[in-house]
Amino acid sequence: MIRVVSLVPSLTEAVAVTAPGVLVGATDWCTHPAGLDVARIGGTKNPDVPAIVGLRPDLVIANEEENRAPDLAALRAAGPEVLVTEIRDLPQALAELDRVLRACGVPARPRWLDDAEAAWAEVTLDGPYRKAVVPVWRRPWMVLGRDTFAGDLLVRLGVTNVYADHADRYPRIPLDELRAAGADLVVLPDEPYRFTADDGPEAFDGLPAALVDGRHLTWYGPSLARAPEILRRALRAAFR
Repeated sequence: MIRVVSLVPSLTEAVAVTAPGVLVGATDWCTHPAGLDVARIGGTKNPDVPAIVGLRPDLVIANEEENRAPDLAALRAAGPEVLVTEIRDLPQALAELDRVLRACGVPARPRWLDDAEAAWAEVTLDGPYRKAVVPVWRRPWMVLGRDTFAGDLLVRLGVTNVYADHADRYPRIPLDELRAAGADLVVLPDEPYRFTADDGPEAFDGLPAALVDGRHLTWYGPSLARAPEILRRALRAAFR
């Protein structure tokens, strides 16, 4: 059986539920599926390269955004094959998930991936587009900018990102500029920064706030199948 180390939480979940037993290592941030029993090899930005090599993986799976190029170069130099994904929108996510799973020895497309594609294909807009700012960090404030997977999902649900044309993918924007950006909604995921009802909405002076599950907004994996339903519920709740 192939031995795989995953440096991306989304991909860890995808591989673990589809090909049980092939994962031998994952990051400290790989929280799904619950109870995953593999070696922990550090974070996505600071993996323990010697520890990974010591696990003798045939394949290391990574992502060009979540993982650092020097770490991936060091792994390649040590011998393991490194598969690096690029995921900027939903179609790319579905294609890359299929590629990763096949590289991990999965012979056929899993049911959950078909379910995810079908769930998003059935999404229809039930109201006008909302203009939103989408913070992903606080102190300093950082928001979704251009060309992001989460931004693409939101557009499919009827939410346009005020900063979708920004030169940076995750720009730092002062709070006063965010407040004056002309948005009629703020979308606050609970990761990477853990926004809550008491930490985030108060900064936007009464602007409707949608508190969303970050896993369903930013992860590409089995969670995609239920993401339209869960995200849409959170968006609707902001306007009640």
